[in-house]
Amino acid sequence: MNLPDFGLGSWPARRARINPARTALVQAGRSLTYAGLADRVESLAGALTRRGVRPGDRVAYLGVNDITVFETLFATARCGAIFVPLNYRLSPAEIRYMLDDSGASVLVHSADTAGLVAAAGGLPHGVVIATEGDFEPEIAQGGPAPDIEVRLEDPCLLLYTSGTTGRPKAAVLTHGNLTWNTVNQLAHLDVLGTDKALCIAPLFHCVGLGQITLPTLFKGGSVEPVAKFDPGTILARIGEAGITSFSAVPTMLEMMWRHESWDATDLSSLTCVLYGGSPVAERVAQAWLDRGVKLLQGYGMTEAAPGVSMATHEGTLDHPVAAGVPHFFTDVAALGPELTPQPLDGTPAELLVRGPHVFGGYWNRPGESEASFVEGGWFRTGDVVRVDDDGWAHVVDRVKDMIISGGENVYPAEIEAVAVRLDEVDACAVVGVPDERWGEAGAAFVVVRPGAQLDEPRFRAHLERHLARYKIPKHVQFTDTLPRNATGKIRRVELRTLAAETFTNGSA
Repeated sequence: MNLPDFGLGSWPARRARINPARTALVQAGRSLTYAGLADRVESLAGALTRRGVRPGDRVAYLGVNDITVFETLFATARCGAIFVPLNYRLSPAEIRYMLDDSGASVLVHSADTAGLVAAAGGLPHGVVIATEGDFEPEIAQGGPAPDIEVRLEDPCLLLYTSGTTGRPKAAVLTHGNLTWNTVNQLAHLDVLGTDKALCIAPLFHCVGLGQITLPTLFKGGSVEPVAKFDPGTILARIGEAGITSFSAVPTMLEMMWRHESWDATDLSSLTCVLYGGSPVAERVAQAWLDRGVKLLQGYGMTEAAPGVSMATHEGTLDHPVAAGVPHFFTDVAALGPELTPQPLDGTPAELLVRGPHVFGGYWNRPGESEASFVEGGWFRTGDVVRVDDDGWAHVVDRVKDMIISGGENVYPAEIEAVAVRLDEVDACAVVGVPDERWGEAGAAFVVVRPGAQLDEPRFRAHLERHLARYKIPKHVQFTDTLPRNATGKIRRVELRTLAAETFTNGSA
């Protein structure tokens, strides 16, 4: 009996998939089955190879969420090359920096970013492929896909951090990192092959790719990428298509909750909504829970591909804004004295994490990579976490955002969470400014809800009812908006600069 050579893949049945006729990707009337996706990925991998792409080379993508993002990602991985999704909301100078830093030899871009590509200077010594005009001919010409071995430890993805401080750096995520993150998600959630997921968080961000999206594709479900987030459109699509799941950042959840069609939208098909990236106001989380939606907060970071912990359906009602419990294949600890790990307890401490989903370092930054880890291969998250007696974690704040005022540790996130409980407060951000008497003092920037009235005495009185006196910001300024990056995170560097310019540092 002649057995097939599985290693060389010569058995024709190897191309068979579990239900290859099932829909993998759908967008704007276009539908692509798993078999069709596999064929296009093979052809595109052949085209990239013909264009000179070899294992370890970088292929960048600039554009909105689209089926072509997935095709380019999978084809790049098929070549053993490294995919580099870029934030299309950045400036030409920032795009230029990332192209140079990654050393991309190919840039695929959507039509709406053609001007940005031109302003950034394109790829003088590389290949530029426009998704409208060049992409289909490249696939049609295709050619044989590369005959190479791709291992779990090989790099697959460069994801640039938000760059809120200094130059952004790229986390190198391997095929193994992405695979183990997917396994962690599936151990935590009941993802089905019949699921219909929306991909609304941007695919250049870890939430858009690692939560819901890749796990759904792994299970054979359908993913619908959304090019531009519009709360009304998303709400309508949930009812029309019977959407079962999506991942989002908190600002998206809040915009949908506030939309005029919220009450009339049928949300009954939703089996799971994940969110992460930044804290959410409790009133927003409660609004989704009150509609019967299984809303779960996930905590993670780009460097963990991204999952570290997640809420559970059984405990969410009692912990509506908690970060849940660690994923199955994730180890967590607290940073102790002498940079050594110690058990997490009820005391706020910097979180350490390790596991097969945690990256090995930053692209071309050996010094920063080494400094990110401590004894035993533990990654320093930079986040302060408190764990309750029941094992549920609460993210207190970023270490670098902590204010030391009069020798006391003050966490801006704690103040902000209290501030937004006041009905009149739409958003709040607190940063530290130098102070002659206290060393540092808090400065609060407050956005008042449209149509509401709020003055500083009432705002302070609200904080004083819930916080120790030393935590109350010394300075308060009302503003129309807060500066945010593409994923909704507050750009605190800008606020610190503004606070330093606005507020005097006297000893009052």
